[in-house]
Amino acid sequence: MIYLFVFIIGIIFGSFLNVCIYRIPRGLSIITPPSSCPICKTRIKWYDNIPILSYIFLKGKCRNCKSNIPIKHPIVELFGGLIALCVFLKFGFALQSVFWAIFGYCLLTLSFIDLELFIIPDVINVLLLIFGFLFAIYNGAIIESLIGGVFGFVLFYALAVIFSKLLKQEALGFGDVKLLGTVGVWTSWVGVLYTVFVASLTGSIAGILLVFLFGKNFKAKIPFGPFLALSAFSYIFFGKELMHFFYGI
Repeated sequence: MIYLFVFIIGIIFGSFLNVCIYRIPRGLSIITPPSSCPICKTRIKWYDNIPILSYIFLKGKCRNCKSNIPIKHPIVELFGGLIALCVFLKFGFALQSVFWAIFGYCLLTLSFIDLELFIIPDVINVLLLIFGFLFAIYNGAIIESLIGGVFGFVLFYALAVIFSKLLKQEALGFGDVKLLGTVGVWTSWVGVLYTVFVASLTGSIAGILLVFLFGKNFKAKIPFGPFLALSAFSYIFFGKELMHFFYGI
């Protein structure tokens, strides 16, 4: 029952993240007005705004105009529940669980924004930076956090410049650079190395699979932010152990 309660709280936060994903990159308030259909502008009733279940009951369509509700809505809500559950299973009822849940929710939000619009809003990186330093103060690791932040930013900025010159086009967005800096604040320089390695590996695998599925002419742009986000979040659970096992750090 406790796990179910945590999961339900998580999908409720996931529902709010859907609002953030839509409104933040468009410069809209995440508080007002209440949620409404983006097509017909009809305000969504509370019983049509129940995470995951409402999408199922409405068969993925607006009750009023019958326009399709993006499938990403229940997916984000589901991920919101899984993030809360995973953090709880790892840390239990503790203040650090709140911090790591915030970390996960920020990463989830920026991932879906990046997937849709190929941008990582500065406001999310700023939130990650603020809460990251607060978490470092709570853990008494402010120096380690600062080193990790600088290391992540400088490393990725250097990679962005080098690959952009080699490829003669922008290889990495500056939002990715800032994101890796904030990841360093949360996970230290070791977490940065882990995140870069795992994100590069998973990104390459995803690219190969897409080419395999759609052929050699596949030219679609693939945002790197979601791979960084997933890799950074996975570091919480087994990153330290893997880095110590393989590299002794």
